[in-house]
Amino acid sequence: MESVELRVEELAAAAGVRVDTVRYYQAKGLLPPPRRAGRVALYDERHLERLRRVKALQAKGLSLAVIQRVLDGGLDPADEALLGAVSDRGAPDETLMDLEDLARRTGIPEALLQAVVAEGLLVPVRRAGQSGYTEQDASAARAGLTLLSFGLPLSELLGLAGRHHEHVVELCERAVALFDEHVRTPLRADPSLSPEEQASRLVAAFEALLPAVTTLVAHHFARVLLDRATRHLEAVGSAPERAAAGRVRP
Repeated sequence: MESVELRVEELAAAAGVRVDTVRYYQAKGLLPPPRRAGRVALYDERHLERLRRVKALQAKGLSLAVIQRVLDGGLDPADEALLGAVSDRGAPDETLMDLEDLARRTGIPEALLQAVVAEGLLVPVRRAGQSGYTEQDASAARAGLTLLSFGLPLSELLGLAGRHHEHVVELCERAVALFDEHVRTPLRADPSLSPEEQASRLVAAFEALLPAVTTLVAHHFARVLLDRATRHLEAVGSAPERAAAGRVRP
């Protein structure tokens, strides 16, 4: 059967993308060059399937750079599935906000949010090739505003948050290394598992470990914070303050 050839407009319509998107992907090396008939570029089913594959990977939250590695064979199905699970956090249909939207939603000046982002304290999520902020980020920003409303100085809060961020990054990198060493690498090296089984088990491990780790971290931080506050009040607080502190629960 003779292969069907499509002009760029027809290819874009069949794939559900814009013409300039097709040309952009081609310039990035995500699409092979078309056949040329004079000045006309002609595409075939391979190009259409490739476009659909790129869209499917973007829907998992993968960046174009990562998608390029997947298409070139640099990532196997297990790692592709794990990347999709890592990227696709939160409600998939939730609209992402930019900083201007986040400022309107929270009532926090955009300049202040920009400062928080610059310090690495507000990290956007990536989803379907886009990055932005979610309602969870809005809730976290409002929590920060609550701290300011009690008179805590912004400069001191940013400094403290910056120190926290540095330690969190270090711990997270070590946690990722542990996952890679003790979960991902043994699973991918297991000859009894098919690539599909490796992918399924990797995703299942990530989905179980992420909430477990975040629960442990949140619990430990709250307990240590309350313990230090109690010790401080026992040393310098009045009797009513010590009594009030004893009623606080994490």
